[in-house]
Amino acid sequence: MWIGFTLLAAFMQAWRNALQSKLSQDVSITGVTLARFIAAGPIAALYLAILYQTHSVPKLSFSNTFYLYIAQASLMQIIATALMVKLFTLKNYAVGAGLAKSEAIVAAVFGLMFFGVQLTALGWAGVAVGALAVMVLSGAFKLNSASRLSNESKGSYSWSTVLLGLACGSAFALTSLSVREASLQLQGPYMVRAAWVLLLVISSQTLILVSYLLLKQRQTLVKLWHNKRLTLAVSVTSCIGSIGWFSAMALESVPLVKTLGQIEVFFMLLIGRYWLKQPNTKSDVLGLLLIAIAALLVIWG
Repeated sequence: MWIGFTLLAAFMQAWRNALQSKLSQDVSITGVTLARFIAAGPIAALYLAILYQTHSVPKLSFSNTFYLYIAQASLMQIIATALMVKLFTLKNYAVGAGLAKSEAIVAAVFGLMFFGVQLTALGWAGVAVGALAVMVLSGAFKLNSASRLSNESKGSYSWSTVLLGLACGSAFALTSLSVREASLQLQGPYMVRAAWVLLLVISSQTLILVSYLLLKQRQTLVKLWHNKRLTLAVSVTSCIGSIGWFSAMALESVPLVKTLGQIEVFFMLLIGRYWLKQPNTKSDVLGLLLIAIAALLVIWG
């Protein structure tokens, strides 16, 4: 089940990232970040209501620790999304999102250090191969001078870009680890636990960002309304993707879920090539192969 949820999440997140990349051409970073959440709350509430009709759910107890993890996940995901949108302005869509996929290796390290996550040797091997794939896709390694697009067409590689990508991946890793810990604080079916976490995280993020924009950037809210179809598409794909991520992480450890989730890059490259008209290179293909190997190692582990 966790594999199925992860593949659903990866596919929907690839589309959400592509749509955010489009929206970022007209809307500020904060506005694009809000687009991810603004219409997702009602969808998450409807999903939770359906689960209550189809599952036997015990009375849930929400502790202070649970709310602490919700607050941490909400804040970290806002920061991570804003950093990823910034990456889109420095690199092309697939490469920018690829850098953010450093999340898997960071989640493995943080999980081991702070959350007691244990991985098998094959699991760690998959995480390591996935990290190498991220570096290849980021442009840190070049097959040859002719195998990649020119600096002018694709954006030059720099350590500042890598550090931004690592910061983005770290924030996403802390988000995912907090989401899993929040889910583990509740009793009942895993899908219901994940749905409660999803609804509360999305609601908190929407409240924070709408309040900020009302005070500081009201014009951004107007721009989101003018791009309402694209904004709605971002929210819907984001919410469905989050249902997949949160459900998978309620079942399995974050490093394994996120390493398998790197299959998202495969979807991103296809979308980038055929929808956004951004051609792939030999390094992109090599990165894809490494991600496939990483996913297999994680599943076997």
